[in-house]
Amino acid sequence: MGAKVTKISAPNRPDLVLEMEPKTSNGVSANYAWMNHAKDEIFLDLKSEDGVNEVKRLIKEEGYNCIIEQFRPGTMAKFGLSYDEVKEFAPDIIYCSLSGYGQNGPYKDRAGHDINYLALSGVASFSGRKESGPVLYGSQIGDIASSLNAIIGILAAHNKRKENGKSIFIDVGILDSLIPLNSMLGAGAMLDKNNPTRECHWLNGSGIYDFYQTKDGRYISIGSVEGKFFKTLLEVLGHEDWLEKGVTIESAGQYKEQIIEDIKSKTFDEWVQIFKEKDACVEPVLSVTEALVDSENTKERSSTQKVNIKGEEILTYANPIKFKN
Repeated sequence: MGAKVTKISAPNRPDLVLEMEPKTSNGVSANYAWMNHAKDEIFLDLKSEDGVNEVKRLIKEEGYNCIIEQFRPGTMAKFGLSYDEVKEFAPDIIYCSLSGYGQNGPYKDRAGHDINYLALSGVASFSGRKESGPVLYGSQIGDIASSLNAIIGILAAHNKRKENGKSIFIDVGILDSLIPLNSMLGAGAMLDKNNPTRECHWLNGSGIYDFYQTKDGRYISIGSVEGKFFKTLLEVLGHEDWLEKGVTIESAGQYKEQIIEDIKSKTFDEWVQIFKEKDACVEPVLSVTEALVDSENTKERSSTQKVNIKGEEILTYANPIKFKN
């Protein structure tokens, strides 16, 4: 969005995520292209006086007005760069601390990864299948959600600073960011104290809203939970008589085994063609390259972009927020 961002990295300490394969012929990883292409990077030892002084110089002399740090609580104070210390010489600083469990509370000093935050949030308790339990998502849900919250907080803080010119501290915890992702089932549980379980609700597998395997072992998604979409789904599957029998979206779960068999009767490509022009909230489960590289929608929406890193063009994620004057 036009901000100048400089990442401070530790010297002689490689970032394992940024070093992950695959890499280009000139040694640039896909993760590096994604996470570092819009940033400058410098290497400082914050345990040294010279490293700390350079951070202070960047703020005092070069106009950097926002700090984002991701250490455990109290670590920046050990460097002499806590919020209270920084605002003494930068009274308008925006200072965002992004950590696993936030700056206070019994978990604040614990280590954690996305799987741990999902476990502690409640989300994992009703996600997955009755028979097999919680499922892994293949993506860092909490990490990404908390990063978005950090961005929202920073943008709001910039607005506030324009009004009063004062510094602001922002405390974002990854676990906190996952709490609202319990969504409707979590809101209900807080009210009636009844814990949702796996496959207990139309959102988590009790009804027709689900993934279904096709004849050739691929999957499609069915989200036909409104009346008009449900009607179209039944017409396509040849079950219009279900409506005459009084089958509703709420009661359709009892016919799920039949829908499973219906979907297994045709291949992935056949179902794609059948539902291509149908307004039924039925879509194919695309592979990553189908979704990110081949999809016409992705191309037209510029959901991905090519960036030039060390002389080589690499396709990576684009900003999903589109601006227009």
